Amino acid sequence: MMFNSCLARGNSGAAVFKTFIWSNLKCCRRPRQHHQVVTFNVSAWYCQSTINSKRSFSQVHRNTCSGQYTCHSLTPHRTLLKLQGKDTRAFLQGLITNDVESLTGEEGRKALYTHMLNIQGRTLFDIILYSFEGKQGEESSSLLLECDSTVSDSLQKHLKVYKIRRKVIIKPCTDLSLWAVLPSGQLGESEAAGPKVSGSDQILVWEPDPRAAAMGWRLIVNKRVNPLEILPASQLGGPEEYHKHRYTIGLPEGVKDLPPGGALPLESNLVYMNGISFVKGCYIGQELTARTHHTGVIRKRLMPVRLTEPVTVPEGAAILTGGGKSAGKLRTSLGGQGLALIRLAQANEPLFVQTSDNTLLQLKASVPDWWPKYDKQ
Repeated sequence: MMFNSCLARGNSGAAVFKTFIWSNLKCCRRPRQHHQVVTFNVSAWYCQSTINSKRSFSQVHRNTCSGQYTCHSLTPHRTLLKLQGKDTRAFLQGLITNDVESLTGEEGRKALYTHMLNIQGRTLFDIILYSFEGKQGEESSSLLLECDSTVSDSLQKHLKVYKIRRKVIIKPCTDLSLWAVLPSGQLGESEAAGPKVSGSDQILVWEPDPRAAAMGWRLIVNKRVNPLEILPASQLGGPEEYHKHRYTIGLPEGVKDLPPGGALPLESNLVYMNGISFVKGCYIGQELTARTHHTGVIRKRLMPVRLTEPVTVPEGAAILTGGGKSAGKLRTSLGGQGLALIRLAQANEPLFVQTSDNTLLQLKASVPDWWPKYDKQ
């Protein structure tokens, strides 16, 4: 918020400050109103709105405080499954890239990011597992599984193929809602303490996003619960804002960013997102992944890109250098931000992508702040 102040005199002869508010507060959710005038009586030290002001400063200040965080509903594009039974953890251990035993619950780790791979070592599903304490009488080994809604049925079939006779029950959680809670301020700057939570008895899961601190927190509640009642200092946000935030910081999620059978986990920065264990033991697709890791040769990575114009670009469009050499492929884009698989050797060069009308558009790849320092060079 920018202020330009000038000293003036009121009818009472006291000195007052006339402040012109040139930009509307983000949390007010109203069309931008220019030239609002607020008068401060310095002698009495109180704030009074003039005729041109439709809201008092105290009201604006309260709304500013109540919009420090934004709750984004993930239910339309992310689905929750419940896995319950005494063989649940042993069953998942042979299917996922991460170590399910590190998901201890209680006072320990309660959220775990991981991938499920095919036998060629390529990503099939990107998922987040949550330690879940169900109702009394339920198995203590219950887990919640978050996945892309478009592959929910395929994921359940995949699990049932390998379940065989293990005592594991798999069922959708249609009565639960999933939320992402992000800071409303600068992108990617999550406060360590997090937002204040009220009504904790209504919360099923409240954990920092296990992939990166810039992704804020994950909240799971019953569908009847309003998250704004649990997080007083928050406001509602739309799915487009959530995806733009992901693309800005370069974090992939779902089948558009990680095409099933087409994305390699290490090129997709699975190590950086805390999604893999190299000491846990065998799992499907481990051989190629472990070999690539130990050779230390990764020539391409999924990186955030910014287009010079917010135009429509086909998914999978080729990215070229100024000399016409292939430099990678665009995975997806939204409003000028996107994700692309870029050859690291050409990442710092001027890059171009072909748009839907066959014109070349320049884009710029960047290194995310949450990557390890040794890979930011």
